[in-house]
Amino acid sequence: MAHTSSQTTIVFIVVALISAFVPAFSVEEAEAKSLWDTCLLKISPKCALDIIGVVFENLTITDACCHDLVQEGKMCHDTLIKYIAEKPHLVAHETEYLKKNDDLWTHCVSISQTA
Repeated sequence: MAHTSSQTTIVFIVVALISAFVPAFSVEEAEAKSLWDTCLLKISPKCALDIIGVVFENLTITDACCHDLVQEGKMCHDTLIKYIAEKPHLVAHETEYLKKNDDLWTHCVSISQTA
């Protein structure tokens, strides 16, 4: 029971951090909740932030996070990045972010295949 409570707390922290990074969500609340419930629970909060950092801030990602990303699945990954990239203050560079998203996915798949 404590483990579930801990996971729930971590998810809320990730959502809060992402919300702080991207304050204006244009997707309906129900859609956002579905995204969090189905995708972000498959990866650690740190990896979720690292993935966002790679695409939106030119940071790097660890091999362990790459494995988590591939396990999360391409649909979840693409949905999350597109969801963030469509925000009003980021949309001008959406094409760039989506390319970085694809490059990150390709990199992580290659890392996962070599392990």
